[in-house]
Parts: sequence; C-alpha cells; structure tokens
Amino acid sequence: MANNFFGITDTGKQRQNNEDVFIAEKSGDGNFIIACVIDGVGGYAGGEIAAEIARAAILEQLQYIAGDIVPLLVNTFKLANQRIYDEKEQNKELGSMACVLTLAVADVLNNKFYYAHVGDTRLYLLRDYSLIKISKDHSFVGFLEDSGRLTEEAAMDHPKRNEINKALGFTREIDHDPEFVETGSSPFLPGDILLVCSDGLTDLVDKNKITDILITGEDLDAKGKKLIEAANNRGGKDNVTVVLVHNDKERRQHGATKPAAAMVKPVEQQEVTAKPVTKEEQEQVAAVKTKSNGGTVAILSILCFVFLGGFIWQYKKNNELNSMPKTPDTISAKPIKNAQELKLQDTINNLKGNTLVITAADFKQPILLTDTLHINKDSIYIKAKGEILFRKDSTYKGPAIVLSAKCKYVVLDSVAFDGFRVGVATRNDALVLKNVRFNNCAIPVLTGYLLPNMKYISGRSLGSMFKADSVPLKNTH
Repeated sequence: MANNFFGITDTGKQRQNNEDVFIAEKSGDGNFIIACVIDGVGGYAGGEIAAEIARAAILEQLQYIAGDIVPLLVNTFKLANQRIYDEKEQNKELGSMACVLTLAVADVLNNKFYYAHVGDTRLYLLRDYSLIKISKDHSFVGFLEDSGRLTEEAAMDHPKRNEINKALGFTREIDHDPEFVETGSSPFLPGDILLVCSDGLTDLVDKNKITDILITGEDLDAKGKKLIEAANNRGGKDNVTVVLVHNDKERRQHGATKPAAAMVKPVEQQEVTAKPVTKEEQEQVAAVKTKSNGGTVAILSILCFVFLGGFIWQYKKNNELNSMPKTPDTISAKPIKNAQELKLQDTINNLKGNTLVITAADFKQPILLTDTLHINKDSIYIKAKGEILFRKDSTYKGPAIVLSAKCKYVVLDSVAFDGFRVGVATRNDALVLKNVRFNNCAIPVLTGYLLPNMKYISGRSLGSMFKADSVPLKNTH
C-alpha cells in the first residue's frame, strides 16, 4: 500500500527554529504504520532535544510490535520521560526542557488503530466526511473547549491556549497517575484518514477548513502541504507539523448479479392416433358420469345441513356469552421514566459538541434507571465530575446504556453501574472505558459484532483492551 502515509513539518512564519519532529513510517516488521508528532515545549530551553529523545525512544521500542499494543505505547512514553528527565539532571542548562506528543499505531490489515497522548498535540479521525477529535488537550483551555464551555473559535483566540498541564519531562515518575498518558483504540475502516498534528495547525486553522482539505481527492502529500500552507497563510505563529495515514483498502461493494436464464429443452411433439370408441365403452362412461353427479349432489346437501346447524349453535352460544358480566382487561403498564432519566436522555440527544460533563449538582444520586439510555452519536465523551452512579430500578431488567450501530467512538469516564444484568451494550469496538466500575452487574459490557449476512467471514477478534486498575480506588459508591 504505497503512499498511504505522509508526514511534513515547517518552521512557520515567526519562529527561528523548529522544535517539532515527527514519525511517519512502518514498524520494523512492516505490519503497522507509526504516526507521531512531538512538540518540544515552546519557550523552554532544550525543547528540540527533548523532542529528539522522545522520537528515538519511540523508534527503538516500536521496531517490532506484538501483544497488547496500548500497554506497549504507555511503556514507551514512560521510557521517553525517564530519558528526558535523566538528561535534564545531567545538563542543568536543559533543566526546563520537556515535550508533548501524540502517537498513533495503525493496523491497516485488521482495520484498527491504537494511540497514546500527552499534551496539546492532537489526533483526529476522518470518516465519511466527518472529522472527529480523538485526543483531549491537556490544558485548561482545552478542557473548557472539550467540555463545551468554549467554542472552537474562542479557544483558538484564548490568551492561555498554550499553557499545558502535562508533558514528558515535567516529573521523573509518571506511574503515580494512571491517567497521565491518555490511551485508546478504535476501528480504522477502509477510507478512514488519521491526522496527527501539532498545535501550530489547530491554533490557526479551524476544524471545518481542515475537513475541507482532507476530503479532497488529492493524495496525502498534497493534503499535508495544503494544511501547512493554511496555517502559514493565517500567520504561521508556531512550528506546524502534520502526519497523515490513510486506510486505502477498497471498500467492498457487491453488485447485483442477474440470474442466468433457465435453459429448457423443448419436448418433441409426438403424433397421437385417436382410437375409435365402441358403443359399449360409451355406455360405461355414461354410467360413471351419472353415479358421479348423484354422489356430488348428496355430499353438497349434507354439508349445507352441517353448516346451518353450526351457525345456529354459534348464534346461541354468542347470546349466552353476551349475557354474562364482563371483567376488565388486565393492562401491563410500562414503567414511566423519572425526571432524571428524561433529562439525561434529552441532554445526550441534544448535545452540541462531543463532550458531556455530568455532575452531582445536576443529577441527584444515584440515577435510577427504569429504561435504557440510548446513545446514537458518532462520537461522545461522557465525563463524570463527582460521584455519579447509575442504579437499576427494582422492576427493570434491561441494559443501562445501549450504543447504536452509528456509534464509532464513545468514552465513559469515571461513572459506576450498580445491579444491572448488562451494564453497557455496544457494537464492534466503539466503547472506551476510563475509571468505570461495575457493581453486581452480571455482564458489565456486552459487545456485538456487525458482520455481513450470508457471507464467509475471515479474520480475528482482537482481545479486549479493558483492564483493572493496578491500585483500587476508594469505594465511594
């Protein structure tokens, strides 16, 4: 698959040096595509050095990729962080250096990608002319934008948009925070494009413009160069770097086939010579017809009497039933949704943007469910702030949340489910869990795979990437 990945970086119009580096190449075994953008933290001495240290660590660790990929990416980030911090201790002039980065590993053969992320570089997924932001910005302004408190335009113009709260090199140990490295995986379908970029692009070029460039029919080289050009045309205030990966496998389309016409061999006609009928044979036929007609009349007469008798009996029976006192029908009423359920479902349905923050101040705890919460959005990030618990109503037997086939990337963060037979029902690999707990749920996550009907299926089902926290959290629910 030639030309299905491309990377480019540019110093921009106002910087003298370029602290961005990138990776756009296949792994050593040729089975994966590595797409990474690393941004040396601007304004800190040694940003370029920190970025190069991280790049070298990634190429070293991802030469051969096997097993659980997400833990491999996290360990790679830990190694890069350790090496940057060690270099800072040995060279005091580099005491403030750090870097932010986003790393994606694409498994085109199996239509899936994995990622790890720290900082304000970004990962996007283009699918069906829609651009989805996968990573979260680890900054105050990024949080405001992701939670819907700031529009994209307001965030781009915010004076603190470049103040980050996470980077490799800030601290020696990042193990103490299991969420320090943001990770995930998602389907990477034929036709999809991954975009990894630095903030030099997204601080100046809005999502609509990026989408317009990516959906053109040009090759990745041209798209990447146009993204750089768009940032520079808007001032080029920072270094700008772009890496693109395209799943260029053909989308399978099965055309209708016309059935072949049935070939019917004509039967040769044979001449039949009629044999004269004798007088004796004519008399026998007449006798048979007479007997047949007489029997038919007799049978019809009997049937008429039977039908008439049955009609009279049914008429009397109906009169008897009508004279009996009637009892009201028993109606099985469906439980009525409570106000909290209706409010939450309405909030999900009418959400503007991709992030929903649920707080205990907005929803009284626990949230009792008498029916299923349905998610029918392409992508959504549901984040709980405070203690958010979904509890099954005593009469309800269905799942707490159901993801529709439309869902492609749904994140549930810091919520808990209690007492459900099925916690979350999902399709394919759309669901991502972060710090989610299931209490007394028979089936925490039920995953269904959508496969074509009446086709021979080949492939493998990838193992779940869910894992238990290494350090149990305090029981707050």
